[in-house]
Amino acid sequence: MTDADKFLYGDRGGMSNPLAQADWATKKLVWVPSEKLGFEAGSLKEEHGEECVVELTDSGKKVKVNKDDIQKMNPPKFNKVEDMAELTCLNEASVLHNLKERYYSGLIYTYSGLFCVVINPYKHLPIYSEDIVNMYKGKKRHEMPPHIYAITDTAYRSMMQDREDQSILCTGESGAGKTENTKKVIQYLAHVASSFKSKKDQGAVLSHGELEKQLLQANPILEAFGNAKTVKNDNSSRFGKFIRINFDVNGYIVGANIETYLLEKSRAIRQAQEERSFHVFYYMLSGAGDKLRSELCLEDYSKYRFLSNGNVTIPGQQDKDMFNETMEAFKIMSIPEEERIGLLKVVSAVLQLGNMTFKKERHSDQASMPDDTAAQKVCHLLGINVTEFTRAILSPRIKVGRDYVQKAQTQEQAEFAVEALAKASYERMFRWLVMRINKALDKTKRQGASFIGILDIAGFEIFELNSFEQLCINYTNEKLQQLFNHTMFILEQEEYQREGIDWSFIDFGLDLQPCIDLIEKHSGPPGILALLDEECWFPKATDKSFVEKVAQEQGTHPKFQKPKKLKDEADFCIIHYAGKVDYKADAWLMKNMDPLNECVATLLNQSSDKFTADLWRDVDRIVGMDKVAGMSDSMHGGFKSRKGMFRTVGQLYKEQLSNLMATLRNTNPNFVRCIIPNHEKKAGKLEPHLVLDQLRCNGVLEGIRICRQGFPNRIVFQEFRQRYEILTPNAIPKGFMDGKQACDLMIKALELDPNLYRIGQSKVFFRAGVLAHLEEERDMKITDVIISFQAWCRGYVARKAFAKRQQQLMAMKVIQRNCAAYLKLRNWQWWRLFTKVKPLLQVTRQEEEMVAKEEELLKVKEKQQQAEDQIKQYESKQQQLNAEKLALQEQLQAETELCAEAEEMRARLATRKQELEEILHDLESRLEEEEERVTQMHTERKKMQQNITDLEQQLDEEEAARQKLQMEKVTTDAKLKKLEDDVMVLDDQNGKLNKEKKLLEERISEFTTNLAEEEEKSKSLQKLKNKHEAMITDLEDRLRKEEKMRQELEKNRRKLEGDSTELGDQIADLQAQIAELRAQLAKKEEELLTALARIEEEAAAKNTAQKKIRELEAQISELQEDLELERQSRSKAEKQRRDLGEELEALKTELEDTLDSTAAQQELRSKRETEVAQLKKTLDEDVKLHEQQMAEMRHKHNQAFDELNEQLEQAKRNKASVEKSKQALESEWNELQIELKTLTQGKADSEHRRKKAESQVQELQVKHGESERQRQEMVEKMNKMQSELDNVNSLLTETEGNFIKSGKDLSSVESQLQDTQELLQEETRQKLSLSTRLRQMEDEQNSLREMLDEEEESKKSVEKQVSSLQSQLSDMKKKLENETSSLEGAEEGRKRVQREMENVQQQLEERNAAYDKLDKTKTRLQQELDDLMVDQDHLRQIVSNLERKQKKFDQMLAEEKTISTQYADERDKAEAEAREKETRALTLARELDTMTDLKDELDRANKMLKAEMEDLVSSKDDVGKSVHELERSKRAMDQQLEEMRVQLEELEDELQATEDAKLRLEVNMQAMKAQFDRDLQARDEQGEERRKQLVKQVCAMEVELEDERRQRTQALSSKKKLEMDLGELEMQIDAANKGRDEALKQLKKLQAQMKEYSREIEELRLAKEEAINAGKETEKKLKTMEGDALHLQEDLATAERLKRQIQTERDELQDEVNNSNTKTSLLTDEKRRLESRISQLEEELEEEQLSIEMVNDRMRRTALQVEQLTTELSSERSTSQRLEGARSQMDRQNKELKLKLQELEGTIKSKYKSSITTLEAKIAQLEEQLDIESKERQQASRLARRTEKKLKEVLLQVEDERRNTEQYKEQADKTNSRMRQLKRQLEEAEEEVTRANAYRRKLQRELDDAAESADAMNREVSSLKSKLRRGDLPFNVRRVMNRSGLDSDEDVDAPVEPSEPAAE
Repeated sequence: MTDADKFLYGDRGGMSNPLAQADWATKKLVWVPSEKLGFEAGSLKEEHGEECVVELTDSGKKVKVNKDDIQKMNPPKFNKVEDMAELTCLNEASVLHNLKERYYSGLIYTYSGLFCVVINPYKHLPIYSEDIVNMYKGKKRHEMPPHIYAITDTAYRSMMQDREDQSILCTGESGAGKTENTKKVIQYLAHVASSFKSKKDQGAVLSHGELEKQLLQANPILEAFGNAKTVKNDNSSRFGKFIRINFDVNGYIVGANIETYLLEKSRAIRQAQEERSFHVFYYMLSGAGDKLRSELCLEDYSKYRFLSNGNVTIPGQQDKDMFNETMEAFKIMSIPEEERIGLLKVVSAVLQLGNMTFKKERHSDQASMPDDTAAQKVCHLLGINVTEFTRAILSPRIKVGRDYVQKAQTQEQAEFAVEALAKASYERMFRWLVMRINKALDKTKRQGASFIGILDIAGFEIFELNSFEQLCINYTNEKLQQLFNHTMFILEQEEYQREGIDWSFIDFGLDLQPCIDLIEKHSGPPGILALLDEECWFPKATDKSFVEKVAQEQGTHPKFQKPKKLKDEADFCIIHYAGKVDYKADAWLMKNMDPLNECVATLLNQSSDKFTADLWRDVDRIVGMDKVAGMSDSMHGGFKSRKGMFRTVGQLYKEQLSNLMATLRNTNPNFVRCIIPNHEKKAGKLEPHLVLDQLRCNGVLEGIRICRQGFPNRIVFQEFRQRYEILTPNAIPKGFMDGKQACDLMIKALELDPNLYRIGQSKVFFRAGVLAHLEEERDMKITDVIISFQAWCRGYVARKAFAKRQQQLMAMKVIQRNCAAYLKLRNWQWWRLFTKVKPLLQVTRQEEEMVAKEEELLKVKEKQQQAEDQIKQYESKQQQLNAEKLALQEQLQAETELCAEAEEMRARLATRKQELEEILHDLESRLEEEEERVTQMHTERKKMQQNITDLEQQLDEEEAARQKLQMEKVTTDAKLKKLEDDVMVLDDQNGKLNKEKKLLEERISEFTTNLAEEEEKSKSLQKLKNKHEAMITDLEDRLRKEEKMRQELEKNRRKLEGDSTELGDQIADLQAQIAELRAQLAKKEEELLTALARIEEEAAAKNTAQKKIRELEAQISELQEDLELERQSRSKAEKQRRDLGEELEALKTELEDTLDSTAAQQELRSKRETEVAQLKKTLDEDVKLHEQQMAEMRHKHNQAFDELNEQLEQAKRNKASVEKSKQALESEWNELQIELKTLTQGKADSEHRRKKAESQVQELQVKHGESERQRQEMVEKMNKMQSELDNVNSLLTETEGNFIKSGKDLSSVESQLQDTQELLQEETRQKLSLSTRLRQMEDEQNSLREMLDEEEESKKSVEKQVSSLQSQLSDMKKKLENETSSLEGAEEGRKRVQREMENVQQQLEERNAAYDKLDKTKTRLQQELDDLMVDQDHLRQIVSNLERKQKKFDQMLAEEKTISTQYADERDKAEAEAREKETRALTLARELDTMTDLKDELDRANKMLKAEMEDLVSSKDDVGKSVHELERSKRAMDQQLEEMRVQLEELEDELQATEDAKLRLEVNMQAMKAQFDRDLQARDEQGEERRKQLVKQVCAMEVELEDERRQRTQALSSKKKLEMDLGELEMQIDAANKGRDEALKQLKKLQAQMKEYSREIEELRLAKEEAINAGKETEKKLKTMEGDALHLQEDLATAERLKRQIQTERDELQDEVNNSNTKTSLLTDEKRRLESRISQLEEELEEEQLSIEMVNDRMRRTALQVEQLTTELSSERSTSQRLEGARSQMDRQNKELKLKLQELEGTIKSKYKSSITTLEAKIAQLEEQLDIESKERQQASRLARRTEKKLKEVLLQVEDERRNTEQYKEQADKTNSRMRQLKRQLEEAEEEVTRANAYRRKLQRELDDAAESADAMNREVSSLKSKLRRGDLPFNVRRVMNRSGLDSDEDVDAPVEPSEPAAE
């Protein structure tokens, strides 16, 4: 068995041990709870009702345990079971025991159903090697022992087979081994699914698993930056991670992705004692070189404030080496040098931020920075300005309203800002690092087909006080546990369905939903996280206000609890699945908002360092310090402005978790639960309570709970029949029978309960514990069979012995008879003669013997002839064989020649094969390239297809536009005709317009012919439109410039003419469109007016409905006031009740004080009876008042219900009319949308307008979306109302709780009685403890004596061993001197001496340890003696105290008598009241049943009504139908209400009858009281007699006490003797010490001699090792030669196969054969050489074998020496046995003394027990009476609760109806708001149209002006040109013309040219 097998398979020898099985069956072994061990094994001895007597197996003590606390034990065959789901008894004790047993035997992995439980071994185990990976590869889970590899392999195989994504969830506490197990998972997957294994032949050394390396190297980087040393764990990961490894279709790793959760960033700032910050800080400070240190401004550990504990080292780890490893990991991850230095700069900057110090200024609270060296270093590292940085921290800019103001910071604020900055920068850096690792891992282009996700996240955490981080972790664990429960439920369901079993399915995932809702619910009522986010938005919110809000909203939630005491530190409690957790809400708002200094953040965003600027990209999304610090009203506006950007930590984490859960739900999960065995990090130690807590937190026990509810134990039919057929011998008939039928018959014969089993298709299913019961019965049956078999065997043996004895008797008689006959014949002469003659009679037989000899001779001759014939035959056969041999030799030669040819062929084929393989490799590489190209082509094809679809869509849109353009063309033709008539008026513009019209017609014809031209022109028109808008503004400037440059003017004029004509056409078209729009608007206005009229009518109807609703609300408020009055009256009644209870207690105390006088007792009794009667009267009056109020309330409620129904009907009618109008408006709105779309899709010239229209449409859509949102809000409000209903129900439960409290107050009176009983018990316990203390003292004395004897014996044995060792050493010297001559002898001697030396050293060490122990025991004995003296004095004091207590006990007895008489009276009264209450309870139970049935019917009706209401809200068309249905439901409700009234009247009649019965019972009570008084007197007399007996017993006790005192004096004398013995022992120990010193000196001398010998031996050993190495080398060569020979044989076989194929090709290859003959001759030479070499190696082998035989001879000699040593050892053992015999005699004497002591104690106990048992019996009777009374009170409180529940149900119905009316109101408001929105939209559209008209008119005027001025200018220019040509114009006229030109153009600049002649 290898080391790995020990830690995987273990030893399950105890499983099949019949002794253990028998022990389990006979002793009835069970588990009993224990404080130390969690659970202890014990055997059931006795059962007394609910209590059992159990004898503990380890200690033998008998313990009384409650039945409920006992847990069943599994049979021994289930010991160390691999899957705990197979256990028959599934309970905490069995699970803990199984885990403990496996852990102690080195098995750390165990299955528990779906779970794999891992316990941290705290040491390295050899179960993670490559061999074990290969061992688990491709195996099923049940085939191999439990291991993390088995889980990963099943996940990997199921991913490959089912093509389903997998996940492995590792959870547990810190230090449980989560990270290590995730590493092992990744290691396994990297080995199994690495892609480079398939490419071995390609020789791609560089790409040797690069991705797998990176995947494995990602862990060290993450550990360096995210792990730290904690108290529990040296390498604790302070963040959660989800590693997603992607695989391709072939199962190779393609890439990976890592997501992180909840980084503990506060660790970067401060750490607890003995803990470290993140590893990277320490790695960097110890591992960075001088250059790096100067670049990063690094200092010593002690100078950094953020490293709280300085340089804390981790044992067995060097930070410098780890730094180098992380840097190498960065290189493997291909992270460049710049980014690495950037990371380290941020790390150094975080440390430097801690060194920034602030001081408070003298005259103000403002902070200042006296020393800015740290700030300078920070700014240098982060690349920012120092002055700006210091200003941003000390006086940051804050937004107040719209302005920015600088605000001075206090010292606390500045320090907080710096710490927040450090945390944020480290977190951002960590996030960037994870993103960078993901980028490196996702390099490959291959697409991942599926993935395996590994979740490594912290388990459930329960500290004394838990914060926000613990809430987040526990929230995730709730979600994960829900996922496990759900998957477990699904697997169970599949199993039962597969086996065809009837089972009511339970979704266990829903059990955890209330707790999850409490944390995460958005609304109705909102959860804790939602309330936290809500509080973050309020300006003046605090943690206290948040806690109050949580208590207000969730106070009644079943999973939420408020702190019970005011002094509690916790703010609230949540009941998780793992237990109750207290939370302290300190700084939760700050943690949730995570605020930062905005000014510093913007500085970092603008940093000169690229890395830091990249880290702080998203500055807009942070929360500023000003939002948190002040939270003032002025800040509120600024805070709101960023509402869309700001997201809290809770929101982000919830999103992350929801995404994670979504991915996990889409995967097939595998669960791994890691457990810490102890907090001391010790291997092989397991703390039971710690493990149990973790099993609860991890959900393992939760999983077992789920298993228990089903059928956890399953057995295959064959196994069930084979194992349990012995229990049903005659049930199954002979012959063949189906397994299922056989099992059915067996179970019927066993008479099992049908609920305990189910029979499936292939298995029998049992509930937990059934198999254990069957095992017990089977063991009993087997024991009976074995007993009968043994009896039969004994009988057979006895009979055989009897027969043998009889035969012996007969033989003896025959011998006796023969002996007697011989004695008679001995002296008779004839007998003598006969004896002498008898040998002579053989002479006559000689002839007969001769004849016989001759016959034998003849036979021998015949045999000889036969042999000769056979020899001749064999010779002939030999000749034939020789001939055959020669023929075979010839054949062999021919075949050898053929073989040579074949070898040549093989060589050629091999070369060809190599060539082909190379070609194949090339082809494979090409294939892969082609495949990559194909994938690229596929992607390109997809892109092309998308482009084609987009182009097709564009084509469709263009076609639609073309059709619209054609339609517009028709309209434009008609408009053109109209324009022609209008244009005739204009003289100058007529011709131009006609030309432009023709141009337009030509363009339209071109549009119709070519679609492509239309597309281009549409684009050009869009561009032209934009140009025209710019051109109109530039026209005036250009006109002015025309006068300066006339040539440019002419060109521009032509362009302007063309542009102006086009614009004119566009304007004309726009005018026509505007006219059409106006007509449409007029129509819309008319429709709007009609709609408004309708809306006003609906508003009037709505107002009337609202008035009625208000009236109803007023009625409801009245009803609520009545209810409150009722509650107040009830509270008053309860207060009276409490007061009376207090008075009762006071009376009881007075009674106890005045028990002496019987007359006083009777008076008190009479007073008490009168008070009780008064109390009953008041109670009856209260009940009557309550019933009257109830009747009034019911009457009012019925009236209100009727009115509400009428209002409901009216509201429904109003709703129907509103919905009709709504539909009409929606249709109109749709028409408006269509018209708007037609307008927007106009000509290309009016696209600007079209865009505006489209924006309007978008706004309308947004508003429509808002209306839908509002509808959703309505639905959410409905949900809120339902949640309010739940709150009301919870209030009901609180009232019930108050009733229970009142019951508890009554029970407090009863608890006082129990206190008195406990006092009695304490006194008896003290007496018992005294007696046990005496026994212990005597035991200790005996043990001390034994210890002394043992020490003496050990000292003697040590001396003997030393002498024997010395003698052995001398012998060894002699032997060594003799054997040094030869190498062999030296080697043997060296080995032997080394062994013996080691033994001697060990023995010496043991002796030294023994001497040390002796010294320690000596000191301890002295201390114990002193303690014994002190204890003796203490015992004297206790005895005196006991005597005092005895007197007090007598007094207490007298008091108990009086109290017992009182309780007897009370018991009789209670019995009478119990009878009354039983009758009342029966009647009320019947009423309850009827009421519950009615309630169920009403609930159903209510649900139906709710469903109908929802249908009404959702439906639009079927309004009329729903109205009819509501009317029907209303009638049904009326009928039900009438039935309820009748039933209530009947109940009231029954209540009156019960009250009459109650009065009768009170009369009977008074009669009974008189009888009780008589009985009391008789009991008093009996009590006096008992008292006298007790006094006698006390006298006897005093006598016994005197005896005990005498014994004590004897003990003192024995103690003195012991002290004398101790002195003698001390003397002996001193002598032994001296002897030990002498022995040590001799040992040192021997050791020096041994060193010299060892040197010589080492030289000899080296020579031997060289020889062995040479032998090994020859062996290796031999093995290689053998391998070559095997290969040659294989080649021969292949050659024979290919022989036939080669014969066909032989003709072609003859030429080649001739050439290769020369080569064959060379090969044959080589073959001969090899044969000669083999012969040489064989000779060397023989020589080696001879040397091995020599070594064996030496080994035999050493064995003889070992035998001699063993004989010496046996003699030593015999002496030790003698000493043990002497010790056993001493033990017997001790035991006899102990027995005497026990007898004495037994006599004392028997006397005490009789008195105690009588008192205990009385107390038990009284307790039973009290229990009966408490039960009756509880029944009464239940009745009260039920009546209150009925009332509340009625109120809830009223509230439901009120909510419905409110919903109708809200719907009407929404319709009104929608109408207003539509009005506003229309008005805006009209305004835009008017603006467009005005703009168009303006443009037209400007165009007309421009055209006129242009015409005038043209005319003037032409005239001027003509005059200039002529030359008849004077200079003045020219100047005037120039001026007139200037005047005509308003905006043209003053001309430059005319000014020059003027100057002239």
